[in-house]
Amino acid sequence: MLITVIRTGGFAGGERTASLETECRPDGPALERLAERALADEGPVGRDLVPDAFGYVVHIDGKVVDLQDPYLTEAQQQLVDAVLAEAA
Repeated sequence: MLITVIRTGGFAGGERTASLETECRPDGPALERLAERALADEGPVGRDLVPDAFGYVVHIDGKVVDLQDPYLTEAQQQLVDAVLAEAA
């Protein structure tokens, strides 16, 4: 499973992109389950944009979800953190 996260916004307004392929990773199955939960979870309805917050576009095997801080579910936050850590 290929997971890509594009983070935009924040105080500096920059963009950061990171990807990971779960296939050959020892933690791959756990990341795949986390990705499935992140896709299934929905944040609060009627979300207002928060100034200087991060926005995320998450691509998971052809599916795309748009997320916004501070409205990420626990699974979504864990997934975003795990993928962005790959680029660090």
